Amino acid sequence: MEETKRVPKRIAQTVLNSLKGGVVPRIGLPYITVGRKNEIEALLHDVDVITEGGASFRFIVGRYGSGKSFLLQTIRNYVMDRGFIVADADLSPERRLQGTRGQGLATYRELISNLSTKTKPEGGALTLVLDRWISAVQHEAMEETGLLPGDPALAAATDRKIYAVTASVSELVHGFEFARLLSAYYRASTEGDDETKAKVVRWFRGEYALKSEAKEALGVNILITDDDWYDYLKLFAAFFRLAGYAGMMIMVDELVNIYKIPNAITRQYNYEKLLTMYNDTLQGRAKYLGIIMGATPQALEDKRRGIYSYEALRSRLAEGRFSRPGARDLLAPVIRLEPLTAEEMLVLCEKLAGMHAGLYGYACRLTTEELVGFLRIEYGRIGADQNITPREVIRDFIELLDLLYQNPDMDAAALLSSDEFSYAGSEAVSDETAADFAEFTI
Repeated sequence: MEETKRVPKRIAQTVLNSLKGGVVPRIGLPYITVGRKNEIEALLHDVDVITEGGASFRFIVGRYGSGKSFLLQTIRNYVMDRGFIVADADLSPERRLQGTRGQGLATYRELISNLSTKTKPEGGALTLVLDRWISAVQHEAMEETGLLPGDPALAAATDRKIYAVTASVSELVHGFEFARLLSAYYRASTEGDDETKAKVVRWFRGEYALKSEAKEALGVNILITDDDWYDYLKLFAAFFRLAGYAGMMIMVDELVNIYKIPNAITRQYNYEKLLTMYNDTLQGRAKYLGIIMGATPQALEDKRRGIYSYEALRSRLAEGRFSRPGARDLLAPVIRLEPLTAEEMLVLCEKLAGMHAGLYGYACRLTTEELVGFLRIEYGRIGADQNITPREVIRDFIELLDLLYQNPDMDAAALLSSDEFSYAGSEAVSDETAADFAEFTI
């Protein structure tokens, strides 16, 4: 096996624990990223468009465990390095795009709660962004005027810069109230009024339940609701750009939870909201904003309950006549994840084996021949050519590494050939997959 780049133990522990638990780690992805080169390049082209004032909307479609969340997390880390603010959320029965009992607002709250930047990647960055914006404006005013802190003229110059930002935002839908609250936050900051700052942040998070409550606290007679929460994300995207960030990327996973809604009318309302967001980005009504959503093939293509059941979306998203497996149009709105190749899975296993050995301080005993044997067995199980995913293979492989580490006397070859592991014959593997593994040269 080739030498693997040394991974810090803290990161290795997080990566291996996450993958063994079937979830995507938030850190350490560059150490284990394989394949998806074309998909990543297509999404990064969108990033360039967004930084120039454009907008984009993409669907990432793949089966459970196929790598949707992994790809989303990879792009998330990349755009944060590029100066983006990222907001991500998973839909659920309580979080939808539209609802009658606050489910849409619940999604907005989750997105705002998960606002992340490069310096605060774990979420909760809203207050940090607001404070840094004010500090940056004050610093710019000092540099331009040469005045010192405490000088009334410096305060006036800072006020003018703040007003320029809020005036620009106020031109957008709901922008007037949004700008008023930005100004209120700025004034509270200069006066040391932490209570008012907290009230403004609470409003931005969509946590006021009654208009009267918001009016009493902040003097604004408007709330973020199920119907208009997306408008406020567009406002945030515009504001973040004015505050010095490259743009805003919104990532929403588990669209399958809309597919699962039993009520047909409620599903249609959600798809209508999806259409509004899609049209906004493609028609130029949103700026500095990217949206990526993750879905399963069934959630997209089912014409009875899926996204394709809404004709306006189906006609926009359906593949053309020329796309096919192995030759997908990655510039289309829908990116369908192809399975990782046998070679890519081998490289991934080598990376994980090296990471595991580095974490626990031992010399990895697995040979390339044994790794290939492991993969042959995994892909040789009954139905593997249709149902196996990277998640399952990775989970099995980390378990194998754990067993070999904890039992030094255990022989890898014997374990791989045991009835417990190789419980299915190789005749079940598809011709295509068998050919992939037959091509390995050791």
